[in-house]
Amino acid sequence: MRVRLISFGPLKTVFAEGGEWRELPEGERVSGLLAALRSEGRISEAVLRTAAVAVNRDYVWYEHVLCEGDEVAILPPVSGGAAGKVELVREVIDADAIVLAIKSGSDGAVCVFDGIVRDNTRGRATLHLDYEAYEEMALKQMQLLRGEAMEHFGVRDVAIVHRLGRLMIGETSVLIVVASAHRAAAFDACRWVIDSLKKTVPIWKKEQFVDGAVWADGEPFPEEIAGETK
Repeated sequence: MRVRLISFGPLKTVFAEGGEWRELPEGERVSGLLAALRSEGRISEAVLRTAAVAVNRDYVWYEHVLCEGDEVAILPPVSGGAAGKVELVREVIDADAIVLAIKSGSDGAVCVFDGIVRDNTRGRATLHLDYEAYEEMALKQMQLLRGEAMEHFGVRDVAIVHRLGRLMIGETSVLIVVASAHRAAAFDACRWVIDSLKKTVPIWKKEQFVDGAVWADGEPFPEEIAGETK
């Protein structure tokens, strides 16, 4: 059987541009595929200790059995509009319009997190950032975060918008807007969404400094994800 292998961010060059197909024996598990890639020197043990694996855009256990035509993504730790918007965009994010659209007469609070590109990282002067994503999976994970925030915190609505491509200093990279009857729930949900997004949504950033470029270190995957893939 054949499966398609892809990766992103710091691991983008492990496979051919646009992914590559690989022949595997019937019934092969994710663990067997990874062992083969390690033995070939394609991916190191150190990399796999911090990576996660998704099959057809869902995180999976290493013992997951692969099938013909599966899309297997090996993911490094993630870098971290209208009402209810969950979107990946390549144009400038209009924060004011999104906040205005989400407001309702039943709301007592709207909490906004506006993540912007700063001019330095740990003292190194930054020229710009480049963001990329495993887009279909990122949107799915963002939708899940929106639903979980509304359910667990009891907020009325959540908008999550993340920009991709090249961003300049001062531009918005991610906007989270939470509308709720009560401010405490809005604050708590907004903080939870951005913290969770930085750990689970497959988006990576490359930092272009005056003296070179690097992929930003991501936060470790949560135990519930890392545990599934180890």
